[in-house]
Amino acid sequence: MRHTLPIAPQFYVTAPQPCPYLEGRMERKLFTALQGESAKKLNDSLSKQGFRRSQNVLYRPSCADCAACLSARIDVSKFSLSRSQKRILRRNDALERRATSPWATEEQYDLFRTYLDSRHADGGMADMDVFEFAAMIEETPVRSRIVEYVDKGSNELIGACLTDVLDDGLSMVYSFYNPDMVKNSLGTYMVLDHVDIAREAGLPYVYLGYWVPGSDKMGYKARFSGLEVYAGNRWQALTDPHEFDARRHPLSNDPIAEQVANISLPGSEPARGTE
Repeated sequence: MRHTLPIAPQFYVTAPQPCPYLEGRMERKLFTALQGESAKKLNDSLSKQGFRRSQNVLYRPSCADCAACLSARIDVSKFSLSRSQKRILRRNDALERRATSPWATEEQYDLFRTYLDSRHADGGMADMDVFEFAAMIEETPVRSRIVEYVDKGSNELIGACLTDVLDDGLSMVYSFYNPDMVKNSLGTYMVLDHVDIAREAGLPYVYLGYWVPGSDKMGYKARFSGLEVYAGNRWQALTDPHEFDARRHPLSNDPIAEQVANISLPGSEPARGTE
């Protein structure tokens, strides 16, 4: 019988480019491929260490002179609704959730384009065409769902979220919604609904992506109770957001080789990195 040895993931670093969240800063990412039979285990393991998925790649910020981007998740057991969040739920009572397999539709793409053109016209995804959108939704080597939110009366698609199902929670990979419905706070509503989904499924966490103190686009995540951030190689409760102000993180990242050496992999394989 022929046996093959498991290959440890290789880690790489992107070239510096302008940060999309903090003006005047440069971003750099540490990343690895997500493929093969161990894709799910690797996604589960690295998500717990601050990584995010984009199609078949797992990445984590690794900037040379800034550590403002912190992976964030909600501890479902410690989450409680604020008064404003209760109002948001009531405002969206006319919406119905529909969870489906990760297949892209024209209706989704139309809503996605409307959302980008209104909210992120100068972002890195601004030029994404229908084929690239379909790849974002459908090219997933792990267990994923598209969670759609439709108006009960008109059946119109109002919002959607590409969601990964991890062994310890839900990861909201990317969400988009009708930008004209400002009063509905749809971004917050979809997070609240994912907390309900996780609670119903007995999953302890909802992963929200990166919280960036000092960024108007990403700072809203601090308003969710039970929030934890991955800092100092561990998850810790977010108590005072000002403790993580971006200006307090100059030169705080370890060298790439040390970062890779500290990554825990499924089966305790040694990680290998390339700068």
